[in-house]
Amino acid sequence: MSRNKGSKLREHAGARKHGVMQRRKPYVRVRRTHERLGSALVALIQEKSIDDVTVQEVLDRASVGRSTFYLHFRDKNDLLLSQLEKFLETMSTALSVQKEKSPRVVPVEEMFAHIGVQNKIYRALADSGRLNDFFDRAQGYFARGIEQRLVESGRLAKLPQRELAARASAIAGSLLSLLRWWLDRGAKESPHAMDELFHRMVWSGLQ
Repeated sequence: MSRNKGSKLREHAGARKHGVMQRRKPYVRVRRTHERLGSALVALIQEKSIDDVTVQEVLDRASVGRSTFYLHFRDKNDLLLSQLEKFLETMSTALSVQKEKSPRVVPVEEMFAHIGVQNKIYRALADSGRLNDFFDRAQGYFARGIEQRLVESGRLAKLPQRELAARASAIAGSLLSLLRWWLDRGAKESPHAMDELFHRMVWSGLQ
């Protein structure tokens, strides 16, 4: 390759890298804005009812302008939904993303530990009538994540896809029922114990 062609390639690569960095900057700013707003809302709903929290209080706590808020969200419920979906996406895909080599289909220990610490949010959702919305969305997220883990396990390779999806949906329902049971009883068992219990139920039911 001639020096001139090599120089042009380096210039092209440099321009491309600069372009990527330019595109990343707005994304990073948006992500940070979402994180600040989400953290502010979570903090506020641990202090008072969700229905009593105003958008202005969220803005003041997050140090974000009103116009910026409405650029990303319709209202506080939209912000709350985005936070719940972010949590569900993270938890339902964590094991596949991390390529964990284990028979676990859901990171139950990590999820229960997190929810146990944020118990006030669970109660706030229940008191405001939004808990069923959370569980309805969670069902879809975990059904998809569990189906992916079952595929990765290779244990059910001969199972028709429709039956695999049905089993994943049933397991997701069991997970959420177990979560309700655990929280309603005061989270007395350790998250680790609940993880072991859940996965004994999963694999004994799939044999």
